[in-house]
Amino acid sequence: MRTTVVIPNYNGIEYLKACLNSLHKTEDVPYKIIVVDDGSSDESVQYVKDRYPDVSLIIHDINKGFAASVNSGITASDTEYVLLLNNDTVIEEHFVDNMQKALDDDDKIFSASAKMLKMNDPDMVDGAGDYYCALGWAYAHGKDKRAVTVSKPRKIFSSCAGAAIYRRELLIKLGMFDERHFAYLEDVDVGYKANIAGYYNVYVPEAVVLHAGSGSSGSRYNEFKVRLSSRNSTYLICKNMPLIQQLINLPFMIIGFGIKLLFFLSKGYGLIYLRGLFAGIKMGYDKEGRAKKVRFTPANIGSYIRIQLQLWLNILRRFM
Repeated sequence: MRTTVVIPNYNGIEYLKACLNSLHKTEDVPYKIIVVDDGSSDESVQYVKDRYPDVSLIIHDINKGFAASVNSGITASDTEYVLLLNNDTVIEEHFVDNMQKALDDDDKIFSASAKMLKMNDPDMVDGAGDYYCALGWAYAHGKDKRAVTVSKPRKIFSSCAGAAIYRRELLIKLGMFDERHFAYLEDVDVGYKANIAGYYNVYVPEAVVLHAGSGSSGSRYNEFKVRLSSRNSTYLICKNMPLIQQLINLPFMIIGFGIKLLFFLSKGYGLIYLRGLFAGIKMGYDKEGRAKKVRFTPANIGSYIRIQLQLWLNILRRFM
């Protein structure tokens, strides 16, 4: 077996049932499955034990967050590739096989992102990989567009870890997912590190999953999400951008974060968003944040130039 599927779970038994059922019914290549439970109070753990004895279980006593959960699964795996999959997804046929083939094509590919369609409206895109731009924004390629508009493979800035495959050894070498993120933008962060190291990430339209996401909960914006996503957006910059690149992008980031601040003010989350931004900067320059910072080396100057061109190009993509 070449791939281990890692599914983080927290009180998601109803979603988990459909996810595991699809993994056991729609594939024709062998792979391992690990479910990492984050202290669920529902019957998730017992359900997996009773119904899927072939699935490995890792049980956390408390909710440690997405990054810590998938790191536990990655560490426990022993295959060439590791495929992260949200518990609120249902895969379509040949999903794992198509994801594996994407990494087989080129050893400079760090990760591959699936075509994520909305479970309640499969003709519409939930995400097709992520872009990151000089405004300080990360955004999903193709989101809320018709599925036919994202039918071609392409390079992306980073893979959405809700349905993405990674080279396990390289992922470990890059430091895996930063658990200080807890949730949100940890996948952009690890994709950013891969870009700096000279690797790249791709989108695989042949690998399709249906994703429930926030559409099912009716809560696209909430205090928890706004606080963490704003904090992690500046934390990510502090860790990955050399000072000169931060200065180059500062005018764009002032505009980008300013637009977001006005938006969240209109939603009643303005102060939470602003506090999050400053909390991320503080995290980036504390002792642990400095230890996690990617050190600039002249050998990677070409990578930084390519990244900067992407950051500018992705502004245009965002508004096209």
